[in-house]
Order: sequence, then C-alpha cells, then structure tokens
Amino acid sequence: MKVALVGATGMVGQIMLQVLEERNFPITELIPVASEKSIGKKVRYKNRDYAIVSMQDAVAAKAAIALFSAGGEISKEWAPAFAQQGTIVIDNSSAWRMDADKPLVVPEINADVIRKEDKIIANPNCSTIQLVMVLHPLHKKYGIKRVVVSTYQSVTGTGKDAVQQLESEIKGEKAEKVYPYQIFKNALPHCDSFDEETAYTKEELKLTREPKKIMQADELQITATAVRVPVQGGHSESVNIEFQHDFDLEEVRKILAETEGVIVQDNPDTNTYPMAFYSEGRDEVFVGRIRRDFSQPNTLNCWIVADNLRKGAATNAVQIAEYLLKSGIVNA
Repeated sequence: MKVALVGATGMVGQIMLQVLEERNFPITELIPVASEKSIGKKVRYKNRDYAIVSMQDAVAAKAAIALFSAGGEISKEWAPAFAQQGTIVIDNSSAWRMDADKPLVVPEINADVIRKEDKIIANPNCSTIQLVMVLHPLHKKYGIKRVVVSTYQSVTGTGKDAVQQLESEIKGEKAEKVYPYQIFKNALPHCDSFDEETAYTKEELKLTREPKKIMQADELQITATAVRVPVQGGHSESVNIEFQHDFDLEEVRKILAETEGVIVQDNPDTNTYPMAFYSEGRDEVFVGRIRRDFSQPNTLNCWIVADNLRKGAATNAVQIAEYLLKSGIVNA
C-alpha cells in the first residue's frame, strides 16, 4: 500500500501524518511530497524518517492513494497526472469540489457516491464538513428549507503564517501580515478573497454551495457570513435552521446524539456547550445551544464546533481513504 502525501510539511499535511498513524492506516510505503526547496528533507512517520521527493517522482511511484493538501493550483496541475497513473487522489483544496464529475464526500453522509472509476475525490471545505454533519440527519427527519450560518474561524484555517502573525501580535512583536489587518483583539469579516460579482467571500460561497452537493439537496437555501477570529484551534458556527416540518427539541437532541461523529454538549444549567478550546485535537463535531427560534415557525438555533485541521480536513480525507479500502475500491 503506497500512499503519497502532497503537502507533507504543511499544517494539514502534518496532521494527516498524525491521523494516519493514530488510525493505523495500512501503509507499506509513504511518499511525502512538498515544495522543491524541501526535497531531500525528512518527515517522520511511525518512528521512521521518509525523504521528501519531487512531484514527478511521486507520480512515477504509482501510489494506490495520494492525499493532497497543497492548494488549488497545485491540485489542478498535478492531480490529473496522478490519476492517469491509476492513483486515486483525495484532494483537500477547492479545485474539484464543485466539478459535476468529481464526488464531494463526507464519509458518514455520502461515501456511497464514490464509484470505482473515480480517480479524483474532493474533500469538502472545513466549515462545510462540520455544518453538514449536523444538518444531514435533521434534514432527513424534518426537511430543511433554509439555513443562515455565521462562522467564527480559527487562524489555523489560513496556515502557518497566520498562526505566526497572531503569535507575534500577542507578544507585541512586529508581524508579517497575512491578513489585511491585525487579528489579535480583532474579528475580521473576511475569510478567503472576495468574489467581485456577489461581494461574498469565497469561503461564504463554499458554505452556500457545497452542502447542497453533499446532501443532494439542490432546493436547500443557505446564506453565510464567515469571520476570522483570534483562535488557534477549531472553527465555530452559529446556525439558524428553518424546517419544512415542526420538531421536538428532545427528539432533535436524540437524533444528533445518535449520529456517528457528532457529540451533543447542551446543558445551560451546567454551562455545557461546545467551544473551540475543547475541540482542538478531536475528530468529532460538537453541537449545543440547541433552542427554538421564537421569531418564526419551525426554526432552530444551534452552535457547532469542530477542529478544522482534523475532521475539517485531515481526518475526513483519511476516512475517505479507509472507505476506499473497506469497499474494495482499493486493495490493501
């Protein structure tokens, strides 16, 4: 079982190595890939050092699976080259997500859309994954009409340089700015770049489009505002959900508590609710502050939190790889 890891030195790439080891994914040969300046350097996996190789060498190695976390442009250029060699690419960028011919997968929801002939599989946006983990079971029961989501997103979603900016600003040191403004003691209503046509950011557009594809619910109406906050682990979301049918709050909690990968933390009496602080390093999606919206019928408010580097990226990609093995699409 050869597995290539493209973007092995990045934040998500490093977490992928951790998750692969934690879940004991059956790798016989790891092929780490990073930028040209990193070729020859080592990454550590299961107490062994592996030398970083070039993209060309990784393609030639004909791995069974390639986990990509190196940005959209690299994915567009190199994912097809891997696919032509028979390697199945699981891509963490936005390059292929809305391509009608490429499956967009959260394994707990729609792994069954993957076909044997699929050579490029898209990993959804981090904020999308935690959102649909909660929306999907409720949609099956009550039918969702409309969703309003506001996100509070960790700087880790931007990468190492953003974490460095925050850490430098906390220390009062001069920082190289990844964001247009300081992030310490601030909240930026600006995740990703702005779309000229709509004035939404690309992150917000991902949140409005990707859930429809994953849940196979084109009729779903979603609007989003994405905000970057000075937090280093975990994205949080305030979500307002309008259903087609009325609901019972206890039944909602029961449905979510019985959903694989979801943990309900919802007890105002004990100040129990999800927080980014507690989600860091965890693979589950946490939901709480579950309450009725009294301003209109059949509408629910909730608060959703998850580690954006794990379930929001690395863990979801590894779960897709596990499904490929379990289903026989890839042979161990």
